[in-house]
Order: sequence, then structure tokens, then C-alpha cells
Amino acid sequence: MKLRNYFFVMLMIAFTGSVYAQQPGNTGADETGVLADPIYVPSIAKQIQDGTLVLADNTPTEGRPKRQYGNRVIPGKGSMGPDLALQTTPPSRMANPPFLIFEADISQATPSDPTGAVGPNHYIGAWNSAFRIFDKAGNPLTPEASLSTLFPGNNIGDPIVLYDQMADRFIVTEFDSSPNGFNVAVCEGSDPVNDGWHIYTTGFGTGSFPDYTKFSVWPDGYYVTANIGNRRVFAVEREKMLNGETAQFQFFNLTGIQTSGFFSPQGFHHTAGSHPKPGNFNVVYLQDDAWGGVATDHLKIWTINVDWETPANSTISTPQELATTDYISVFDGGSFSNLSQPGGPDIDALQATIMNQAQFRQFDGYNSVVFNFVVDTDPTAGELAGIRWYELRQPESGMPWTIHQEGTYTAPAGRHAFSGSMAMDIYGNIGMGYSSVSTTDMISIRYTGRLQADPSGTMTFAEGLIGQSTANNPNLRFADYVHLTVDPENDRDFWHIAEYFNPSRRDIVGAFNLENTLPADDVAIVDILPNSGALTATEDITITIENYGTSTQTNIPVTYSIDGGTPVSEVYTGSIAPGATDTYTFTVQADLSTPGQLYRIETETNLAGDNFTDNDFYAENPKNDGVLSVGDLEIANAELIVSSTDNKKFDIVLNTSYNEVLPLSVYDVNGKILVFNNLVNEGNKFTYSLDMSYVASGIYLIKIGDKSIEKTAKIIVK
Repeated sequence: MKLRNYFFVMLMIAFTGSVYAQQPGNTGADETGVLADPIYVPSIAKQIQDGTLVLADNTPTEGRPKRQYGNRVIPGKGSMGPDLALQTTPPSRMANPPFLIFEADISQATPSDPTGAVGPNHYIGAWNSAFRIFDKAGNPLTPEASLSTLFPGNNIGDPIVLYDQMADRFIVTEFDSSPNGFNVAVCEGSDPVNDGWHIYTTGFGTGSFPDYTKFSVWPDGYYVTANIGNRRVFAVEREKMLNGETAQFQFFNLTGIQTSGFFSPQGFHHTAGSHPKPGNFNVVYLQDDAWGGVATDHLKIWTINVDWETPANSTISTPQELATTDYISVFDGGSFSNLSQPGGPDIDALQATIMNQAQFRQFDGYNSVVFNFVVDTDPTAGELAGIRWYELRQPESGMPWTIHQEGTYTAPAGRHAFSGSMAMDIYGNIGMGYSSVSTTDMISIRYTGRLQADPSGTMTFAEGLIGQSTANNPNLRFADYVHLTVDPENDRDFWHIAEYFNPSRRDIVGAFNLENTLPADDVAIVDILPNSGALTATEDITITIENYGTSTQTNIPVTYSIDGGTPVSEVYTGSIAPGATDTYTFTVQADLSTPGQLYRIETETNLAGDNFTDNDFYAENPKNDGVLSVGDLEIANAELIVSSTDNKKFDIVLNTSYNEVLPLSVYDVNGKILVFNNLVNEGNKFTYSLDMSYVASGIYLIKIGDKSIEKTAKIIVK
């Protein structure tokens, strides 16, 4: 990669080697077990058709108390004086108005706990005990559904919605109290309306009740933090869950952590773009010198390496400490009644919390993560909430992090800015949604941002408005969660969900982007084939190139390498119009034939005069799992040979001494037979060419054999 600096990396290793000493991780051997078996829940569309969908319960409910472990703020201790990271330069850019605004729900829960994620074709919004699926125009595709639609008999609450961009799947979670733990629903395909769900409701036990969960997606697991007394981070086996199989569960203790009595760290979440390498998952938490046991304001970062094959080999590092500009993160001595509104009680500022989410993105030559928490910017006895935000960078996976930039943002007109959520787009621009309120202004939902090359530590876009409340909050509890995500379809648009009052408590979604002027010349790779599957020694490497600039591009130098080997360099000679994509297959094939091997394919564009080279790098991690990429198919008492020409057409060859005729059938999710054929034995060999190119993307079932030899498995058509 063009920007790798060997000497800098080696210097960082020498300087910080002691910081990253590894310790054995605790591997989930608590009383609730270490394995989780899924159940299958039919698609939302089928539940609507069958009349079994459970509608949202709009009975008014009160959220759980936030502090369970006492208040550890020490009066009179901690930073004083002005915030030296406070942005004093007014924004220089006008924000584009939101291109879409819609209300996701009318919530009867206090607070509503809004969360949501955008995918290629859908947006899923969720709140305290319910969820709803929308199209990308904001039109509802389902009724407001209870969480028990996904988790039978359980709608206890605090859902988190995730879009796993690496797998093109939606994830919905909730906590549980019977027993204490968390539940996870993994869509079995890319369509959350028409595809079924694999549901994990037992096995992920946490001992104590896991209040205020935060979830993150990483290549080797789904990671979870919670406001829980024993300071644990939990990991569940992502690869197995994506296939609807029994999944393992591990936990890790965060050594050296201090809290205010409210525990809310955040794992790094893969947002979009290049896939990170498995391993070296990070967790971050602020450490305020107003808390007991903290001498100076700083950030702590832990690194987890999970080993699913040999759990005893899983490790968590001692924390790396990053010194920060001083901040005051304590409001009202640590109580949760803080920010004044025009009427009603002072509302919760959501202090001592890394807000949802810490979003990770890989660029050419560095990894980046952005996150924020609320601070008090008034050094006197008064209060003015602002958002302390960070971009951290590291030169390589597993290397120490450094603070690339930090800033404190405040809203204009003396309003509080708090409850923020941040992410980066394909250009490295940062978008941030947040909430605002003052003694004269009711709660509003707003956004700002900055371009990648703007002055460090500043939000340069004048705030935009998503929603203005028409009534005050009658309760001190507010939101608990907000959630901003990046549209994977164009990797530019930010979608933000937050709580406001119109006039009752409800959640509003706003979608916006920051670029007023696109670069003339900018191309990036956005996809690689093959995916995981039955890989061979002669695999074609096919990339998808997208033109993010305003000029048509041709003659683009491109490269790929396998596991850090010698790059293969060729030239794409086609033509790509602005905003369009095209594929290119390298003439040099790759050997990916080692069974069970996880490969790292790294690619790059090298367009002459490219205006933004940071997004030239893109990588994925395909695995030779011996399974055809379109499905998971094994035949008992037979040898299965599959020859795949693409993801929808493949030949099935069965070598078996059983039966003269074997029936083959393919069904859709409603049980309709799409393919039926009798395979005739020709010298102990059955051969059939299966063509699925005419069907829509989704999950199908294939059955081969009769009662003496029968196997049913999935075909995933993309």
C-alpha cells in the first residue's frame, strides 16, 4: 500500500511493546454455558401472511434505572477551567438540507432507546421493545412489530439494529433477564422483510443483568459491552451465526478500568468499505480524573484476539492509554438530571458514555475510528453541554492507536449539544447527528460535519435541522441511544435516528450528506470475488470499481495480492461513467485451494491524478470452507463434487453406490417447488446442472435423495 511507513511502524513497536502485552481471556465458562443453538423464525412477510406477526405493544413503560453500582464521582476532584479543545472558529460551510425525513415510531417507552441501520434497500428502525422496516424512501414495509416477533415470548427491550456490511445481513439484538444475557437475531439473507431469521435466545449468559448493551461487528465475531458490574466484554461466533449454526460465546474482563458507577465502553464497529483483518478487536472508554482511581483525563483502549478453535488461547491486552486534552464529563455530581428545557424537568445528558457507536473504517495506509461523548464546556458553576469527539488512527492492524484529531463542538445560540453519533464516509468526511436543547428551545435533532481535509478538530458545516420538538420532555430520561449509519449503497449518505417530542415521545430519522462538490477524479474498489466457499487453485479474482468522481474514467491501473504476497498489476481498460460501477477480472488467477484456509485479498486502484487516494485500498477475507459459495450442501453416504461457473449456476456430481434414481428439488421460502428432476445413476455417478439465474436473490432450499439417502440444505442466491 502506498502510504505504509515501515520505519514508523517499527518505531511504534519498539516504543509501545510493553503496552500491548497479552493476557489470557476468560472464555465464557459461566453457569449459563458456552454454546448457543439457534431457532428458526419465518420471515416477517410470511408472519404477516399467516397472521402470526406480533404487533408492537404501546403500553407506557418506564426504563430501568441507569446506575446500579453507586456514584464514584469524587466532589471537588477533576479538571477545572476552560475546555482547550473547544472549537471557537465558526463553521465555514453550509450543510445540504436532509434529503429525507420521516418518523419511525410513536413510542410509549420512557426513554425510547432509538436505534436503526440503513442497508442497500432497507432501513430498520427500532425502539424500546419494537421495530419497523422501511424502504429507502421512508415508506413502511411492515407494521410496528414487537421484538417478540423475532424473539418468541420476549420483548424486554433495548434493541440494537446493525447492518453487517461484510455479509450483507441485518442483525437485531435485545437484552434478556430470564436468564440474564442477550439475544441476537441474524437475518438469513439480504432482505429483512422476505428472508427468515436465525434466533439465538439461550447460551449467551452474562451472569449479572446486561443493561445498556452496545454491539459491534468485526470479521471474527459480534462483540458486546454492557453496563454490568464485572466489567466484561462478550464475543459471539459470527461465522457460525451467519450460517444458522451452533455458536460459541466468550467473555473478557477489562483490566484497569475505572467508572463513575455507570459502565459504558464501546467496541470498534466496522462501518463500511474495506474489510479489516480478523483479530485485534478494540474497545475504548473515557477515563475522567473526577472519578476515583483516575489521575488524569485519558482514553483506554483494549485489544482482544479471540480464538474459536482453542478458546484458551484467546487474549485481551493490558490497556493502551492515550492522554487527551482535559475535559469535564461530569454533570451535577454524576446525577442524571442535567440539562434545562423551556419547561419540565432537567433531562439526562447521557454522561460517562461513549455514544453509539465507535465506527471504524480502513483507508490506504491507515485505519481510522471516530466516536464521541458529552462534556461540560462551561468552566463556571453553570453548564453548557458540548460534544468531545475523536478520530484515532493506527498505521496497521494490531498497532497502537494515536489521536489524529480531537475537538469539542457546541451548538449555536447557547444551546446544549449532546447525545451524538458519528461516522465517516468513503471520502473520510465525518458526519455527526446530535440532540440540542436550551431554556428557550425545545429538544431538536440536528447534524453537522467536516470534510477530510478541513482544519483539524473542527466541525466546518453549519448545523442542519432534522426535527424540532413541539413539546417538552415530561421526564428526565431521554433517548439513551441514538444511531447514525452510512448508506452502503453509495457510501456517502448518513442516516440518523434520535428521540424528540411531536408532541409525544417519538423517534425521527433524517438522511443527509456533506459533499457540496465532488472530486473530478476519484475511483475506488468496492467488492471482490470470490467469496468464501469451495475455492480452487485457479480462482478468478474479480473486482468491482466505482467512479466516485465527476469525470468518466478509463485505463485504471489495478493490483491484487494474496496474504501479502507479490502484487499482480494489470490495467482496467473499460470506461466508467460518474457514479457508475464496472467489474474487472484479472488475467492472472489465484491459488486459494488450501482447505480451511482464511485468505486475505488486498486490492488497489492507482488512477493517475486521483484526487483522493485514501480510498484506493480495499480488502476482503474469503475462506476456503469446502462449501460452494451459493449454499451449504452435503450429501450423506455420497461424495459431492461441485463445479461453479458463477454464483447462480453450478454442476452437481454425486459419486455414490446408492439408488438407481435420486430425486432433486428446489423450494422457495413458501414451499413452492421451483426445480424438480430425477437424477439417473450412470455408473455410480449422478450429474445435474442446476441453474438459479432466473430467481430473485434470497434463500432457497434444495433436497436431494429419497428416504434411504436424503439431505436438505440452503442455497443462498445473491
